[in-house]
Amino acid sequence: MYGEMTVGVVVPARDEERNIGDVVADLLALRDDCGRRVVDDFVVCDNGSTDATATRAREAGARIVRQDTPGYGLACLTALAHLRAVDVVLFTDGDRSFEAVEGLRLLEAVAGGADLAIGSRALGRREPGALSAPQIAGNRVAGLLIRLLWGTAVTDLGPYRAIRAEALRRLDMRDRTYGWTVEMQIKAIQQRLRIVEVPVDTLRRRFGRSKVGGTVRGVVGASAGILSMIARLRWRQARAARSTRSQEAGNSR
Repeated sequence: MYGEMTVGVVVPARDEERNIGDVVADLLALRDDCGRRVVDDFVVCDNGSTDATATRAREAGARIVRQDTPGYGLACLTALAHLRAVDVVLFTDGDRSFEAVEGLRLLEAVAGGADLAIGSRALGRREPGALSAPQIAGNRVAGLLIRLLWGTAVTDLGPYRAIRAEALRRLDMRDRTYGWTVEMQIKAIQQRLRIVEVPVDTLRRRFGRSKVGGTVRGVVGASAGILSMIARLRWRQARAARSTRSQEAGNSR
């Protein structure tokens, strides 16, 4: 509970046995100013791990759901389907790239009136090596495209974010891959939700290899997912606008 809002956490994870336990434990340890536990429910989606990710997450206090079909967005959707009813959903990754305590800043932004609070790594501090050059460049390109196409400044597609559950339902999230984060942001812009960016610091991965910045396949896959999602959402918006104009023209005859 944060303020008067119940809070659920969703974490997609694959092969993060040396990181996920601390991610879960640190988030479950969060307390508000009154000493109350902040997180009311916690679901980790084990997205086809071949190590002890699920065991470590369960030992730390999370509920576990298994999804063997790979896909960042699919893992998030699977976890959401098992999350108990809450007022706010906090998303993060299982790689210990963020300090859990910064989640309080995201929740504070939602409590202050935001529908969606994005943890911006570009506005916060980054440890050397926390983000690869392709990740930094990709975020800048995506932000530029969103600004050009929708007129909204975006500094990051960061995975550490909080959103009102009601707003999340309205977005009707569908992406099953790395287009998940940008789908959420663009749909929120299209629906004129209240969006804020909150600076968050980014930590260098201590264990394991990044699924995105750590491999060529990850970089290519993430880039393709993000860019194709931007193009798809813009095309759908243009098609809907043409349909509306056609209907209005027909009604005026």
